[in-house]
Amino acid sequence: MRLPTLRRARSAEPGKVVGTARLDRRTKRLVSRLRPGDIAVIDHVDLDRVAADSLVAVGVAAVLNAKPSVSGRYPNLGPEVLIKAGIPLLDDLGESVFQHIREGDTVRIDGNTVLVGEEPVGHGSRQDAESVAKAMSDAREGLSVQLEAFAANTMEYLKQERELLLDGVGVPDVETPIRGRHCLIVVRGYDYKADLDVLRPYIREFKPVLIGVDGGADALVEAGYTPDLIIGDMDSVTDDVLRCGAEVIVHAYPDGRAPGLARVNGLGVTAQTFPAAATSEDLAMLLADGKGASLIVAVGTHATLVEFLDKGRGGMASTFLTRLKVGGKLVDAKGVSRLYRQSISGSSLLLLVLSALAAMASAVAVSTVGKAYLGVASEWWDNVVFQLGQLF
Repeated sequence: MRLPTLRRARSAEPGKVVGTARLDRRTKRLVSRLRPGDIAVIDHVDLDRVAADSLVAVGVAAVLNAKPSVSGRYPNLGPEVLIKAGIPLLDDLGESVFQHIREGDTVRIDGNTVLVGEEPVGHGSRQDAESVAKAMSDAREGLSVQLEAFAANTMEYLKQERELLLDGVGVPDVETPIRGRHCLIVVRGYDYKADLDVLRPYIREFKPVLIGVDGGADALVEAGYTPDLIIGDMDSVTDDVLRCGAEVIVHAYPDGRAPGLARVNGLGVTAQTFPAAATSEDLAMLLADGKGASLIVAVGTHATLVEFLDKGRGGMASTFLTRLKVGGKLVDAKGVSRLYRQSISGSSLLLLVLSALAAMASAVAVSTVGKAYLGVASEWWDNVVFQLGQLF
């Protein structure tokens, strides 16, 4: 995180930032090309926390958003994440920013103005802690409207996918044995790294089926594991991970269209499709449940109403119903992570060391070899005392 700070420090005046522009209308796709100190140019209304966390992790120098980062529809969490990380956020620049800025341009931000060279190419609203807090407060007032829309989407999804939800119709057959086993589903979402780290003893002991949802497959590989199944629309998983030998299931639209299938086949990887209106993480849960998993552990998935709304998608209604369907099988790794994320106190550590030393001393004192060593040590000490007495 130090590199972007150094890049920003090149400017002599506060409020000015200089960096290399990287552009993409899909933030998730852009993150893979970003480097520390770059300026991310995005087109992301209601910036969510997962996208903001990924921008912070890369270490961008600033974020330029063609759309409002907080539209007021609901209190999304992304802008607050960027501001707390000290990353400048310039909002609502308009479509022209994608016309006047090219990939690799050196961009300068001066207050509310974006310049390429000496030419102004856009003017926006520079966000700070106060402006984001006000926008979030205003958004909370309209939360009831979003809740009504969420409920309506939920009912619509239930009508469309009731056979999948109730009877498992449409769940593809897989070669990986799942029945009676635990399944670990990994999404590259909130706190996934910390949760995976906490779950290492569990993975070692129970050897669950490892299911990566898009970029969650990369997360598993980065943690030192090989996924058994990869499921998703294939827009954020890398080519190398797709070739790792896992079974691949491409999330398709309800009408059967699967844009990600061509990419997978182009890599020489065999895949099948799973048509549904649900999100990819929901399909992973429905697959595990439908194939008889005894327990489903979720890493990085959405678990609360705020998280559902933070994605800003009608499809999140499926997440609510999927959790009702899976029921008591589902365990959220966030709870496990919070439960065990405890540091050992100094007094406990000292007591542990002293107990170990006492046990060692007792073992030495009662053994024949130990008694011999103690006799030698006692004789040596007596000689030292005698010689010191002779000197003085």
